[in-house]
Amino acid sequence: MDHHKVPQTLGRSLLVPSVQEMARKSVFDVVPNRYVRDDLRQDLMNVKNLDETDHLLPSLPIIDMKSLLGEGEVLDLELEKLHLACKGWGFFQLVNHNVNGRLVEEVKVGIKDFFNLSIEEKQKYWQKPGDVEGFGQAFVISEEQKLDWGDLFYVVTQPEYLRKPHLFPLLPHPFRETLEEYSIELKNLTVKVLKMMAKALKMDTEDMKLLFEDGMQAFRMNYYPPCPQPDQVIGLTPHSDAVGLTILLQVNNVEGLQIRKDGMWVPVKPLPNAFIVNVGDILEIVTNGIYRSIEHRAVVNSSKERLSIATFYSPGVDEEIGPAPSLISSNSPPLFKRIKVEDYFKGFLLES
Repeated sequence: MDHHKVPQTLGRSLLVPSVQEMARKSVFDVVPNRYVRDDLRQDLMNVKNLDETDHLLPSLPIIDMKSLLGEGEVLDLELEKLHLACKGWGFFQLVNHNVNGRLVEEVKVGIKDFFNLSIEEKQKYWQKPGDVEGFGQAFVISEEQKLDWGDLFYVVTQPEYLRKPHLFPLLPHPFRETLEEYSIELKNLTVKVLKMMAKALKMDTEDMKLLFEDGMQAFRMNYYPPCPQPDQVIGLTPHSDAVGLTILLQVNNVEGLQIRKDGMWVPVKPLPNAFIVNVGDILEIVTNGIYRSIEHRAVVNSSKERLSIATFYSPGVDEEIGPAPSLISSNSPPLFKRIKVEDYFKGFLLES
C-alpha cells in the first residue's frame, strides 16, 4: 500500500465553543439561540412523555457472543437472532463479549477524567481548522448552522500510520495506554462480529474478512452536559453512521440514545456489561441492503451529564466497497454501485 495516497483529512468542521465549558460557567434558564432546535421541536416535546410510555415500546434485541462462538443448535439459533436484529433493527446489545472488564472500567474512568481536564489542557487537543479530529463538534460547515448540545473528541486509532502526531501519541498517561489496549480489543471483537454477520447472511466469510481485516478504526468520545431546557436542544442530531460497524460503550448510567423504529423514537436502556452495536451505511452497501443502517440520535436531560464512546470500524481507505458478490444473483441484483472507500468518505464527509 502506498501510504502517501491516503488522505490525511477525512472530514472537516468549523471550530465552535465548548458546550461543557458554557454549561459549567453559565447559570441560565434560556438556552442560547444557536442550540435551539425548532426544526426538531415536535419530536423533542415527545421526549418528555417517554418515561410514562417507554415500557410499551419494543426493546433492543440482545445477542449473546458466547452462543455465537458455540456450535450446533445453540449457534444456529443465535445466528438467526443476529440476522433478524440486523435486518429489522440495525441495532442490538451484545452480551458476554469477553472484552476485559477491568479494561472497560479503566476506559470509563479515563474518559471522565479527559473531559474534566481544564480548558487550557483541552486546547492542546482541539480541532485544527479544516479537520474533524480532536475536541469540538462534527460536520459544522457554516457559522449559522444550529449546534448540538454536546462536545466530542474524535480520533483515528487504526491503522497506526493514520494517527495524527499531535493527538493520539500525546494523550495523557495512563489514558493513552488504556485506549491502545481498548483499540486492539475492540478491533478483535469487531472482526468476530462481522464474521458472524457473514455467516448469518450465508455470504462468503472470506469476502467480509478481506474487506475489513486491515480496516480503519476511530473513537468518538461524547459528553452531553445537563440542559435547563432539554426539549429545546438535541445532544446529537439524527443521523445514520457512515461507517461499517459501530460499537458503543455507555460510560455512565444516564440514558440518551434513541433509535428510529417504525416511525417512533425508541429509547435504548443499556444493559450492564453490554455493548450497543449498530450496522453502518458501508455494511448496508456490502450486504446489498439486507442489513439496515438506521437513523439514531442522542437526547439530553435537565440534571445529569451523559458520556459515551463509540468505536467506528470501516474497510481500509484503499479498499473498494459494493454489494458482496456472494449475495448477488438474478433474483437479488446489486442495489449499490461499487466505489473506493477513500472516494466514499470524501464524498460523505467533505460535502456534509
